[in-house]
Amino acid sequence: MNETLVTVVGNVATEPEFREAANGAASSRFRLAASVRRWDRAKEEWADAYTSFYTVWAWRALAANVAASLGVGEPVVVQGKLRIREEEREGKRWLSADIDAVSVGHDLSRGTSVFRRVSPARPLPTDPVRLPADPVRLAAGPVEGAAPAIPDREPATAGAEVPPF
Repeated sequence: MNETLVTVVGNVATEPEFREAANGAASSRFRLAASVRRWDRAKEEWADAYTSFYTVWAWRALAANVAASLGVGEPVVVQGKLRIREEEREGKRWLSADIDAVSVGHDLSRGTSVFRRVSPARPLPTDPVRLPADPVRLAAGPVEGAAPAIPDREPATAGAEVPPF
């Protein structure tokens, strides 16, 4: 209920790492570098002040899309739940900031991107669907350059219903 939702703009710092568990659950992670930029009045130009690093975690379909779409150095916008992890390594205390991503996308203020919709695979019908033959097309003969016709195993009926997909 009281999750800390954040939106972070930065660059992909490491190649997205994709994993699929034995049960089929997909996950991916990458490091995100977000640099603070400040106006340097003396030099009259923008300068990087400091950089914060986040580990971004993506799950299920988002994980596969992240792994297929992102590369090192690309500008991204990440929205998700912030989690601060504390652990001890070699006697030292470490803090890390993780983001469980809800949404990840290219930052279009710094470039262009092309979107391709991914549709989940649909099961094929158990019996092939046969459409009634078109008498006009059959009378004209084969079309030049077209694939050869595959003969039906059984005759199609004129009033056959085609199931929707």
